[in-house]
Amino acid sequence: MKRSLLFIIFVIMGAVFLPCFEFAEDRVGPVSRELILKHSPAWEGVAAAYQPDPAVLDRLHGLGREARIEVYFGNWCSDSAVLVPALFKLLDTADTPLLQAVYTAVPEAKEKRALYCRDKDVIKLPTFVILLDGREAGRIVETPEKSLEADLARILGL
Repeated sequence: MKRSLLFIIFVIMGAVFLPCFEFAEDRVGPVSRELILKHSPAWEGVAAAYQPDPAVLDRLHGLGREARIEVYFGNWCSDSAVLVPALFKLLDTADTPLLQAVYTAVPEAKEKRALYCRDKDVIKLPTFVILLDGREAGRIVETPEKSLEADLARILGL
């Protein structure tokens, strides 16, 4: 009887706690847009609601060389919950293969972030590091100065 009860307790504890560990583990380090939306489905609605400036989108669509955006964010961060989905919408509507983003989820504990941010000096989230020809051209940190798309266009020289 005691073994059965103990077994049931372990099964219940596993059902409750194991998904939490899997969830947290999937959310730190390099992640895809699909994985972000799988674990934060509400961000899809935020992306759908974002309305980037069409004039700036036209400028971004005319991008003549490759640009990479390294996005450092926290799934627990309220600014990330607004700006990362906005970037999804921006990339979809700008519709240029020359503008690519890679995403890195970082832990909430600041002392654990160095492993995920390497030598990028990321302090506030989200941080968008814009690279041209492999070199940093600029960054958008925590909140854009004007708008996400306007700041991105300015950094890209458009």
